[in-house]
This record gives sequence, C-alpha cells and structure tokens, in this order.
Amino acid sequence: MYDVFITKASKYLPNEPVANDEMETYLGLINDAPSKAKSLILRNNKITTRYYALDKEGNPTHSNAQLTAKAIEGLFDENFRKEDMKLLSVGTTSPDQIQPSHASMVHGELNIGKSIEINTSTGLCNSGMNALNYGFLSVKAGVQENAVCAGSERMSAWMTADKFNHEAENLKLLEERPIIAFKREFLRWMLSDGAGAFLLENKPRENSTSLKVEFIDFYSYAHEIEACMYAGCDKLEDGSLKSWADYPSDEWLKQSIFAIKQDTKILDKYILVKGAESLRSSFDKHNLDPEKIDHVLAHISSGYFKDGLKEEFAKKGMDFPAEKWFYNLSEVGNIGAGSIFIALEELMNSGTLKKGEKVLLCVPESGRFAYSCALLTVC
Repeated sequence: MYDVFITKASKYLPNEPVANDEMETYLGLINDAPSKAKSLILRNNKITTRYYALDKEGNPTHSNAQLTAKAIEGLFDENFRKEDMKLLSVGTTSPDQIQPSHASMVHGELNIGKSIEINTSTGLCNSGMNALNYGFLSVKAGVQENAVCAGSERMSAWMTADKFNHEAENLKLLEERPIIAFKREFLRWMLSDGAGAFLLENKPRENSTSLKVEFIDFYSYAHEIEACMYAGCDKLEDGSLKSWADYPSDEWLKQSIFAIKQDTKILDKYILVKGAESLRSSFDKHNLDPEKIDHVLAHISSGYFKDGLKEEFAKKGMDFPAEKWFYNLSEVGNIGAGSIFIALEELMNSGTLKKGEKVLLCVPESGRFAYSCALLTVC
C-alpha cells in the first residue's frame, strides 16, 4: 500500500461573478414576474456572488464537461503533463446528458490522445468526494501511480425560467395562482457553476505544498430518512419518489419533473445533527483529538447553517474555534460536488498552510442524507 498525496489543486469559475441583483438577468423571470421568494432565500444563505456558465441572455457559455476540463488543465505543468495522466475520476450532480458518462465527456474534452482509466461518480454533493475516494484508493493500492479527481456543477442550465414557465402556464389553465412551489424555486437562488480538480500521486512534490490523504470516510442515513433533495422525479404523500419514467411525457414540463427540488423541513431537521453524528463516528474510529485539527473546511449549502453546524459539532465534543473554520461560500456560491475542491484549492494555494498541520474536510449531502469526511496532513 502506498501513501497518497494531493500534490496540486486547480479550479475554474466561468465568466464574471454574478451579484444578487443580477441573478434574474441571467436566469430569467418565471411567468414574466420577479420572484417573491428570492430576497428571503438570499438573506438566509448569505451568498453575495456566484458564477454561471451563461451569458446575460441565458445562453450557455460552457458545458459541464468543459468546466471540468478547464479545471483539470490547471494541473498540467512541467512536472505533470496531460499525457502522464493514468486515471480520471470525476463527480457531479449535473452531467450534460444521461449517457455517455460525465468522465467520458471530460476525457474527450481534454484531448489527451490516449486511452486512460475513467470513473464517474453521480449523486449530489458527495459525488465529488466519491470521485476523490476512487482515485485515492486506486493510488493507495498501487493500481495507478496517479489520479486526477474533480468535482463540478453546471446547475444554471437547470434553473433558467424556461424550465419552469410550462408549469406556470399549466397552473393558469387550472385557474390556480401561477406561482412555482417553494420546493422547486428554493434552489434557483442557492446553486452555482464551477469545477475544482486535484492531482493525486504516491509521492509529495518537492518545494511546494502537498497534502497527505490520511483517510476518507462515508456515511449514509437512507435507512432512516426519506428523500430531501431530488430531481427527475416527484415526491408523493407517503415520502416515496415517483420516477420521471413513470409519468407521461406531457407531464414532465407541466409539473417541472426534472427541476431539482428541496424538502426544506426535512433539511432543517436532519442536516446538522446527522453531520455531527457521522463526524463523531470518524473521530472515534480513528481516535482523533479535535484539538489537533488546524483547519476545518465544511461544505455548507447556506450561511444559514454556519453557526448551527459549529454548535452541533461542539455538542459531540468537537468544538473547533471559529478561527479554524474556512469558508468561501459567500464569494463563489454553492457549487455542490465542486465546492470542497474549490475551497481546498483556495486554502492550499493561499501560502498559509504549515508543515504538519491537519486539514479536515466535511461534506454533507441532503439527497437522502449522506456524509463524508477526510483528514489531510500538510507536507
């Protein structure tokens, strides 16, 4: 078994940052009317700017595969050429198509000129960590001597007004108020586009910061809790999900079946307590001392959860001082599977890390409540 190191990190954020008052310029107006929920959601999530792979007319400027490829290209230098890549492992919530796989499309965009091993992890926020874990285990076992791992999202394409206007028109025909349900509109004001990438190797890089991956742990609570965040389906009264494939095709647009939705009541009830429970399990499993952690990078979907997460961790005996927490949510937004990659890239390239420091990564996924964490040591 080999030690595994993140030897380089890179990110790609498309176009210019989009301020709160510009969002509907890019995403459009549902039913030609400004959102009434937007200001409330933005006030709670504390996001001030984000990035969209769209122009101001709502036209796409990049595919998800292109965003991911551009982040990965930032890893290439005199020490690591694209031809040196052995494994490409990527994760996303928002692939450009159902098939082929996201990794296949990214491989094509990179124009490497040779066959490589590829892996695609799908799901929600943990898909990026799943992709990282696949690369970590492959290098650790000696199956591959290096791995490029990435997390990315292009959620803006899912949130443009045209994706919801058919439902608004249907509500008019039914003589109902043409207001899209909060569970559908909520995430329009939460999600962003971008990609982050890591290079994993079995040796640290000399004269630069490398991060040794000590472990990556995963926890799922689907055996206890119903779905909270979902797309390509709708949630029935009994909490079960009805697949898009079981709806007539003319209902897909009328009911915004493919819109990504959030059950905010379940989110608020479970997201923090289960996150603290899972992290406590990892600390017990690895016999970790919370006081020995120097940096805490926790992916949160909203600034609303920031203080609550710290409090829940403290209740479980993991009281990390405020100065140890690192967030960039307010500046880059919630980039789902790419968020933890982009946050770590910023910290890793900040020049502030010191040899021997411990960096903790925490990623929640509200789909049906799954969590991951990782411990890194600065080399």
